[in-house]
Amino acid sequence: KRRHFCHISKHTTRNMFSSLSMRSALVGTSIPTTSTNSRAQQKQTVVTTVARLTPKEAKRQQRHRKIRSRLSGTAERPRISVYRSNQHVFVQVIDDEAQKTLVSLGTQSQEVKAVVGTEEWKTKTVAAASELGKMLGKKCVDAGINTAVFDRGGFLYHGRVKAVADGCREAGMAI
Repeated sequence: KRRHFCHISKHTTRNMFSSLSMRSALVGTSIPTTSTNSRAQQKQTVVTTVARLTPKEAKRQQRHRKIRSRLSGTAERPRISVYRSNQHVFVQVIDDEAQKTLVSLGTQSQEVKAVVGTEEWKTKTVAAASELGKMLGKKCVDAGINTAVFDRGGFLYHGRVKAVADGCREAGMAI
């Protein structure tokens, strides 16, 4: 007997199982399926390959879920969500009731790079995050958003995350 194995890439798995809990539950498991063969029906095992989270990232996501259970943005007072990667900082102003992103900005955008600089190392700095916060605050004030709730995204309120919040306050927002 010959055994057949199907391999599903992590991108296909992401589409098939959209929730994080479903994906993490399937890591290292196999799902039995059936296929028709001209000789006889054989059971096939589908092996799912999903990139595992590092323990540090899993803890950050757990902290973020806990924060989000208590924190929500409205049209009058939207949520400022911060994501900090090794290279960049991304910020969104979100109305959770309408599920709309009102304003978004990141250190990859051309507006910020024009002020901060185009060199790669300049987007990693606290000064770049502070400038990002000022530009975001200015965009929000222009859009009529004066107050907001700050969502640190599970990151420590320190360094680049704090600089974004301080920059928004300097631009005239109440956080």
